[in-house]
Amino acid sequence: MSHEPARASAIADLMRAGREMSRLSMVFRYAIAEQLGLTVSDLECLDYLADVESATAGQIAERTNLTTGAVTSMLRRLQQAGYVRAERDPADRRRVIVTLRPERAAELERPYEGFAKRAKQLIEGYNVDEVMLLARHYDRMQAMYLAELDRLRNGLPEAGVA
Repeated sequence: MSHEPARASAIADLMRAGREMSRLSMVFRYAIAEQLGLTVSDLECLDYLADVESATAGQIAERTNLTTGAVTSMLRRLQQAGYVRAERDPADRRRVIVTLRPERAAELERPYEGFAKRAKQLIEGYNVDEVMLLARHYDRMQAMYLAELDRLRNGLPEAGVA
C-alpha cells in the first residue's frame, strides 16, 4: 500500500503552515517596529547588527534589500536616534562601518522577551533529533531565501525556467 496520498497531504499541510508562519512573522515584525517607532527596514538593520556586531553600509543594503541611497538615509536616521554608530573604515576610507550601540540593544530586545520565553518552552518539548532537523530545515530555508533574493536582484529567471 502506497503512502503517497498521506505524504502529499503532509507536505501540503507543511507548506500551508510555513506560509502562515511567514505571514504572521511579518505582521509581528511590523507590530514590533511600530511599538519601537521604527520602520521594518530599520528593525531588520538593527537586528542584523545585533547578530554580526558591525557591518558595512553595502552589507546592510544587501541584507535589507534596500538601495545604497535608502540605506544611507536609514543609517543617518538611526544614528541621529542614537541606535548606531557609523565610522569610516580605516582600511578603506570610502567604506562606512556601522555598529549597534550596545546600550540600546536591551531596548530592542524588550518587545521580544515574552515571545522568546514561549519559543524556548516550545523548543524544550522537542528531542535532540527533532531540534537538529528543525535547525537543518531553517538553514536550508535561509539558503533558499538568499538564493532567491540574489536571483531577484540580478533579474535572473527562476531555476528550471528557460
